[in-house]
Amino acid sequence: MSQAGTPHSLRLRLLAGTLVWITATILIAGWGLSNLFQQHVAAQFRAELNMHLDQLTAHFAADAEGRPKLAQALSDPRLSRPYSGCYWQIDQLADTATAGKPGVLRSRSLWDHVLAVPQDTPGDGEIHQHRIAGPEGTQLGMVERTIRIDTGQGVTRSYRLIAATDESLMTVPITRFNGMLWLALGVLGSGLLIAALVQVWVGLAPLRKLQAALAEVRSGTTQGITGDFPQEVTPLIDEFNRVLTQNAAVVERARTQAGNLAHALKTPLSVLANAANTAPTGDPLARLVHDQISLARKQVDYHLSRAQAAAAHRLPGARAPLAPVIEGLIRAMEHIHAERGLQLQVAPLAATTRFQGEAQDLQEMLGNLLDNACKWAAHTVVVSVQAEGEHLQIDIDDDGPGIAAGQRTTVLQRGIRADEAVPGSGLGLAIVDDLARLYGGQLALHEAPLGGLRATLTLPAAA
Repeated sequence: MSQAGTPHSLRLRLLAGTLVWITATILIAGWGLSNLFQQHVAAQFRAELNMHLDQLTAHFAADAEGRPKLAQALSDPRLSRPYSGCYWQIDQLADTATAGKPGVLRSRSLWDHVLAVPQDTPGDGEIHQHRIAGPEGTQLGMVERTIRIDTGQGVTRSYRLIAATDESLMTVPITRFNGMLWLALGVLGSGLLIAALVQVWVGLAPLRKLQAALAEVRSGTTQGITGDFPQEVTPLIDEFNRVLTQNAAVVERARTQAGNLAHALKTPLSVLANAANTAPTGDPLARLVHDQISLARKQVDYHLSRAQAAAAHRLPGARAPLAPVIEGLIRAMEHIHAERGLQLQVAPLAATTRFQGEAQDLQEMLGNLLDNACKWAAHTVVVSVQAEGEHLQIDIDDDGPGIAAGQRTTVLQRGIRADEAVPGSGLGLAIVDDLARLYGGQLALHEAPLGGLRATLTLPAAA
């Protein structure tokens, strides 16, 4: 999570970057292609006008009476079709002898229309360009040139030669091209976006595979990440596997040190206990030593069990099947409490039911609960297991006297015993409760259907 609380998404960042790049590229490409085509069409438009003007200039002449004429018709057939959008016109310019006369000669395409052009006089050889109004409200692009011609009677007259074309012949193709261009670029952009989606999906597939492998490690299916991954991810996986191996070694050392500490403390405690036992009966010092040794043993047992569980429950990949553990504990309890003739019953249990944690901790918890049930049971102890999604519910019932509802929370506290007459340290239920909580579970006490106590142990299930 970022500081603002917004999760970062690698997929969204890749797609956003790709989308921005694709959009910018398409817009620039569309703008560039549109401008190039527009310039090309405009150049063709001007070239066609200049061609018509050059043909008009080449074919312009005067007859025997000095009147202007065309030696031959221009080659473009549109000049003969009325209002075709392609026109030419010749204006006689005013001089000292005659007044100006527009449209002395016109193309048939102008029909009865005379083009009105700006009043300017290009120099010899110059070509001027203008935009003027044409027939039927059209806009024309035109070019003009002024020439002088000898009428054959010693008189020289000036004429303005005009070639004009409807601008729609230029703008319509540009508009049509732009429409097709942006449609094509839109399809191209959509295809590129789909390709980017596929690329991101395929490119991030190893991360999804890595996530599944990590889930298997967490659920206890494997002890490390295995599989075929891209070389870009392999160093990360190798480092993670090394961390798992190192963590397992740390846990093992913690177990070994906890066992060593237990043995190191139990030996001097046993020596002190033996010394206290040899003291005269009723010796207050011996009684004090004996009580303190008993308290020290309880504390050592409790804290060693808690330390071992705290180290073990964080070990990735740990899991333990329930059936073998329960069967082994049942056999042990039948042997320990053989003289009482108890009936120890286990409800049918699937072989695939597993606990997500260390088998040693599972034995510690179930062993304490079963031993407690056997101590209090009159005749029967029943063990049943239910798997509910990601959790296991283990119920251990006995037909003993049970515990009053007001005392069930109290007996889970460290060192509290329900009955001082029954042998025990008062740590069994407290250890079970602490271990269960370390694994994210809990221990609850209820009234059993048999009339005694039901201990319900909830633990995480392994896939």
